[in-house]
Amino acid sequence: MSKATAFYNARLIDPATDYDGPGGLICEKGLITDCGADLSSAPSGDFDSVDCQGHVLAPGLIDMRVFVGEPGSEHKETLKSASESAAAGGVTTLIVMPDTDPVIDEAALVDFIERRARDTAIVNVHPMGALTKGMKGEAMTEMALLKEAGALAFTDPRRTIMNAQVMRRLLEYASGIDALVVLHTEDPNLAGPGCMNEGELSARLGLIGIPREAETLLVRRDLTLLDLTQTAGHFSQISCAASLSVIADAKAKNVPVTCAVSAQHLALNENDIATYRTFFKTQPPLRSEEDRLAMIEGLKDGTIDVVTSSHDPRGPEDKRLPFAEAAFGAVGLETLLPVLLELVHNDHISLVQALRAVTQRPAEILGLEAGRLAAGTPADLVLIDLNTPYKFDAETLKSKSKNSPYDGRLFQGKAIRTYVAGARVA
Repeated sequence: MSKATAFYNARLIDPATDYDGPGGLICEKGLITDCGADLSSAPSGDFDSVDCQGHVLAPGLIDMRVFVGEPGSEHKETLKSASESAAAGGVTTLIVMPDTDPVIDEAALVDFIERRARDTAIVNVHPMGALTKGMKGEAMTEMALLKEAGALAFTDPRRTIMNAQVMRRLLEYASGIDALVVLHTEDPNLAGPGCMNEGELSARLGLIGIPREAETLLVRRDLTLLDLTQTAGHFSQISCAASLSVIADAKAKNVPVTCAVSAQHLALNENDIATYRTFFKTQPPLRSEEDRLAMIEGLKDGTIDVVTSSHDPRGPEDKRLPFAEAAFGAVGLETLLPVLLELVHNDHISLVQALRAVTQRPAEILGLEAGRLAAGTPADLVLIDLNTPYKFDAETLKSKSKNSPYDGRLFQGKAIRTYVAGARVA
């Protein structure tokens, strides 16, 4: 039998209890058996010991929005390559989107993803199921069967369900089976052929803009439906101050809603597009600096619950095109943590706040045992060097696709070790 592992001499951070101080933990058989300040010294006894050398030891990150190419587009990303990229970035749990080929809209496909992940992935992988068959926004999937097969939540991740009656029925059914609905909010008619944020810059660049109202109109509608049905809903990505404001108002009225922002919308703004570099083309589009600062403030005050990588691998055939013709999407698994640490170093948020949005909160929303440091919870851990500066090189990514908007960016701090069920994976 393998020995228990003791982590000591760490700066222990557990967002679930707001603890940030010296400490350590012990894990055995994939679970944490003890943790706390009293374990900060080298242990006596028969342990495999890990000296954390004063670095941060925290729960492994949980990424709630990850696109992979398997099945159907394995040349862009596989579950194996996505998991290796995740491990390199300190992410120990991936929630993968259902817009594969075929779409994950049947129980057998949920089972396929889970079995394939068990065989090839080195981190935890959980699929979401599609809300509607073929993600066409018309007929409801068999959500109960998908949930029984292992789907953690339900979403049509790139397409808004425009029929309000269909959305209401989906929410009512989801409420009956205690399922989480993850909402994509962009009015395709208002967004039209737009490719960046609508405003003065889009006009100067000669690019068709996507107005903020394409997002906020649907946010308002879906908040109304969530209140009507009293169903738990989660906005997968918001990008502008107006959306944040109406969500804050809804939360104050106890509407059962949570929301996320992508790391890109915390670190980048529309001005980054000025070079027409397609790696900055995201959905929703990068907004103004005022919107970016509003997203940071929303994360700080708790209106925004979760930060995701919105990892979306794209090959050269999708990105080496004129900006208007290129596909939306950027990879982000390996830069999720560095972006959050950038906010910490710039005194926008505390380290506990940053880590809570990628550990405790996504775990609570999804009903996972991970995301905290407590006896009996999974020993999914990340050891973080907060201070080492470096220049990010997209060619070093573990992901099959290299479409990162951060190539050449200076960061400070990153994951240096990642553990899943107590075993080191990176």
